[in-house]
Amino acid sequence: MNRRASYDGIVVTTPVSIPYVRFSIRAAHWWIGRALAELIRDSHIEKGHIDGFCVSSFTLAPDTAIGLSEHLGLSTRWLDFVPLGGNCGVVSLRRAARAVQSGDAEIVACIAGDTNHVDSFRQGTANFSRFARDAVYPMGAGGPNQSFAYLTDYYMRTFGAEPADFGKMCVAQRQNALKIPYAMFKKPLTMEEYLGARLIADPVRLFDCVMPCAGAEGFLVMRRETAEAAGIKYARVLGAIERHAAFQSDPIQYRGGWALERDELYGQAGVAPADIDFIQVYDDYPVINMLQFEDLGFCGKGEAPAFVRANTLTVDGTFPSNTSGGQLSVGQAGAAGGMLGMVEAIRQLTRQTIGGQVPDAALGLVSGFGMINYDRGLSTGAAILAAA
Repeated sequence: MNRRASYDGIVVTTPVSIPYVRFSIRAAHWWIGRALAELIRDSHIEKGHIDGFCVSSFTLAPDTAIGLSEHLGLSTRWLDFVPLGGNCGVVSLRRAARAVQSGDAEIVACIAGDTNHVDSFRQGTANFSRFARDAVYPMGAGGPNQSFAYLTDYYMRTFGAEPADFGKMCVAQRQNALKIPYAMFKKPLTMEEYLGARLIADPVRLFDCVMPCAGAEGFLVMRRETAEAAGIKYARVLGAIERHAAFQSDPIQYRGGWALERDELYGQAGVAPADIDFIQVYDDYPVINMLQFEDLGFCGKGEAPAFVRANTLTVDGTFPSNTSGGQLSVGQAGAAGGMLGMVEAIRQLTRQTIGGQVPDAALGLVSGFGMINYDRGLSTGAAILAAA
């Protein structure tokens, strides 16, 4: 494999989150605009100096990034629209970093945001993709719960995972989320409550499912000297990868594109899995956490249940994972769910946390997973960030 160019000198700064609400009558444009305003306020960079813009949203239609740019008063040299859901944070960072590195842009604003009207989530997931819709139509089932129940059942039968293994991740993430003021879930979750909750799509239980909501997340990408001149705290980009539609011959997904790209990722960063201080994985359902733990090299294939049992997964414990609480406890604000982990990683490494701080955190890994197509997610990616 030819080693790709490093990301030396590229940094990510200014993590912002627009507090989530369960439902909103506002458009996605408003949520993304709020995030842009906070990026400008927190960085003290004038809007006119932002010459790159990367947007991710499921509810922006009929607009795309270019129409939104005019709406927000941006004029950019570089523009991208990344409709990759749970992988938008990693992909936005990676592509923005390359744009800054090549000189196509100096400062790129990366924002993901969505609204959530009453019943909009059901309508959106019912038509998420033609392939998924056609596959489930004869059975009268649809949406992500059914698809992830399929994946979860296969993983449990193949690798011996137990409901309590998934429950441990949900309970740990709830503990991590209790200090996040805008988290949708504000009460501790016990294992008894998790196991006693009703089945949604067997074997998926109530607390395995994310809470749809409205909100936005964002960050800025620039050169290190630009951030230092502006006096902005930053994290360094050490490596980033993306891989789409991997392992198409697998009859059902039990691995993802991370397995194909992880050697490249760690090679770029010059680190190993054992060096990572915390991980932020895309967690729309806990079975996907396990796939990421395995395919990113923290344990072998099929070993994630034992790995979960051996670690606390909490901010102040062993193998801190989804330290803000992740989507399972904070909520899934549409495409913004794909940036939640990236924004939290920046906060951890720049000591700007809203919730708990991982002690002495110097290296963080962020993983993305998006675009479920009935029995598999098509988009995967990961990035490694380091403290300044």
